[in-house]
Amino acid sequence: MRLFRSKMAAGTTIAVLAAGLFSIGSRNARTGFNLGPVEAQAQNLGMRAVSGTVVDADSKPVTGATVFLRYIKNKSIRSYTTEPGGRFRFTQVNMAEDNEIWAEKDGKKSPVKTVSQWDTRKEFETELKLK
Repeated sequence: MRLFRSKMAAGTTIAVLAAGLFSIGSRNARTGFNLGPVEAQAQNLGMRAVSGTVVDADSKPVTGATVFLRYIKNKSIRSYTTEPGGRFRFTQVNMAEDNEIWAEKDGKKSPVKTVSQWDTRKEFETELKLK
């Protein structure tokens, strides 16, 4: 009778493991044997910085231009006034979303550029030319 219970317990344990109710081994292990269910893990893309220079038609830096960064998904806009040398910088820009960026000053506007979520650079550098 004792042998029968031992075999039955072993068989039940194997059946439970095979069904994926319990796991053997570490869930984070890269090697080894894991009988547990596979867990989906999201890719953490993080944040990026978007920076650059605003220039005029003669490629001279423009101080005091307003640079706009628009999140395409929810249409929210951030702005930045260029520093001496025409420089601007947006930090904490979500890499998992598409953005549009352009500059304006004194009725002149640069073409709109897209910062794509598929671009994996953590530091996105661009030049915006006013026309």
